[in-house]
Amino acid sequence: MIEKGAIKVMIVDDHAVVRSGLSAFLMTCDELELVGEASNGKEAVALCAEIQPDVVLMDLIMPEMDGAAATREIKKSFPNIQVIILTSFKEQNLVEDALQAGAIGYLLKDVTVDELAAAIRSAKMGKPTLAPEATQALISAAKHSNEADNELTMREKEILNLMVVGLSNPEIASRLVVSRSTVKFHVSSILAKLGVSTRTEAVAMALQHKLLG
Repeated sequence: MIEKGAIKVMIVDDHAVVRSGLSAFLMTCDELELVGEASNGKEAVALCAEIQPDVVLMDLIMPEMDGAAATREIKKSFPNIQVIILTSFKEQNLVEDALQAGAIGYLLKDVTVDELAAAIRSAKMGKPTLAPEATQALISAAKHSNEADNELTMREKEILNLMVVGLSNPEIASRLVVSRSTVKFHVSSILAKLGVSTRTEAVAMALQHKLLG
């Protein structure tokens, strides 16, 4: 039986020993509840429809369907389910693909138990968590962009601040007393200026470059 208020977590990894280790970890955390396991992305997408987890811990390199493709399918069908990539790989293209697919987190498998638990809690609240190596990969991808083009306006910095604390576009609009379309326009401008494709990447870039005012 799932405890009231517990965060429902699903594990997706093609290695049984990894799933077993993650399962044991989840059993030690009162606020986290394991609700399902899958051995590839295809199984994960089907299982999400059945059990509706809050957070998915997703391996990246798997048979049948890889983690990025599975993340894309899950976010398309179930936008409220958050996906954390948990992998051994930190290559720039893999990080970018995963975040563009809609993952809210990207962690390496050497992450500590406390760090993983914190990332799961953050994901449930809509806040991203990226391994330092993943953040560095994004920085490397953007380092060739023109710094002059990356200048954010005061309003954009204000909105970026609110994105960092996890507010959605409607919540930002309400906080700033502006229309949702105005917020959407500013968010698009922020992404373009930072040379990124997703809100998660924008937040990581902002924290790394200390763009917040």
